[in-house]
Amino acid sequence: MTDTILEKLNSLGHSLPAVPVPVAAYLNCVRSGNLLFLSGGLPIDGERKIIGKVPTDVSIEQAQEGARMIALNRLAVIREEVGSLDKVKQIVALNGFVNSEPDFYGHPQVINGASELLVEIFGDKGRHSRTALGAAALPLNVAVEINLIVEIGD
Repeated sequence: MTDTILEKLNSLGHSLPAVPVPVAAYLNCVRSGNLLFLSGGLPIDGERKIIGKVPTDVSIEQAQEGARMIALNRLAVIREEVGSLDKVKQIVALNGFVNSEPDFYGHPQVINGASELLVEIFGDKGRHSRTALGAAALPLNVAVEINLIVEIGD
């Protein structure tokens, strides 16, 4: 099966990581009709991890890179679920959480790392509704967590 989106992603210098195995009682993705509900992804790829609070432990730029890592991670989950990223009809919603200090207000700037990458890859199909929130703590002390809702076609 051809995957022009994957080819575009590769031409932009990105590659999809291995799909993470859930470590608790949840699934990476649940399909309901033509919608995929993706669980929160973390900025962990093998030994590469973006850990700590933004902006004291992790810079805004590092947190943005973490958001991009998660977007690629979530795309790997989509591809595993439906076989090709070409089946993505629309990135519907992105919910982003930033492990931040109480006086940090740049959550949208961090989550832009994922949002801008999705638009770069999918064009208008990558434009989405979004939430960008700060959190007192995130699992494994990661700097960012992101989940997605994605519409797929045939």
